[in-house]
Amino acid sequence: MSEQRIFGDAFTHRAVVARHPQFFQSIWTGKKKALTIFCLALGLYLFGWYSLGASFGQLWGGMGKFGWIVGLMLPPDPGSLHLAWVFFHGLIETLSMAFLGTLVAACLAFPFGLLAAKNVIPNPLIHVFIRRFLDTIRGIDTLIWALIWIGVVGLGPFAGVLAIITSDFGSFGKLFSEAIEAADKKPIEGVQASGGSKLHALRFGIIPQIFPIIASQVLYYFESNTRSATIIGIVGAGGIGLYLTETIRTLEWQQTSFIIILVLVTVSIIDWISGKLRLAFIGQQAR
Repeated sequence: MSEQRIFGDAFTHRAVVARHPQFFQSIWTGKKKALTIFCLALGLYLFGWYSLGASFGQLWGGMGKFGWIVGLMLPPDPGSLHLAWVFFHGLIETLSMAFLGTLVAACLAFPFGLLAAKNVIPNPLIHVFIRRFLDTIRGIDTLIWALIWIGVVGLGPFAGVLAIITSDFGSFGKLFSEAIEAADKKPIEGVQASGGSKLHALRFGIIPQIFPIIASQVLYYFESNTRSATIIGIVGAGGIGLYLTETIRTLEWQQTSFIIILVLVTVSIIDWISGKLRLAFIGQQAR
């Protein structure tokens, strides 16, 4: 029996589509949008691949040279006990730069994060000004800041610390403001309902919520800045990056591999410790 005989003309597929076209067209419209975005992304990717002159043949041809360099790097050897201590001292200097830069940047960025949060300062003009200021600072890479500060204070680890502080200041300001805006309103309303001021609401309603998040972000950036401090040392900002550049320039590949392994082991240890601390902060927040 046909659909017309069972349900009548009012319930046929064609009749339902005619009465409610928006429900049937939206599916195809969504697919067209997704397909269009995919085609544009694929076209942009292919254009970028072509414009940059990337070639799988060139990459495959260079793998032999890469293997030859890796062979020269084995086994890792500092050369002497004295050089091993020099490299270790440079690593300690790099860790000091990363730790001091991250800590100072977080302390300086916290007040700006409060100013950029809409639930703390309701003035939209202040938000626009503070956020654009943080975007400007964050838009300049750490390596560029290192070159700028080297020109200001000269070569050495102090320029590296200033570069990390400046770069992380913009990033922390944005992350802190977003964490503050995402805070639950109920504790804030509870503090104010019990007679507390806005300052009390900030101290007892917002900060206890966001402290584990901020601590987790700071720990992650400390780990990341350990690698960044190695890179900025290459341009003369101190740390182990200076020795890494020198060993590469003089083709001392065994010393280069020793420094790389030293950095990798250090970053792995920091990542393990940071992971434990982040889990501890998350567990404390859950309780």
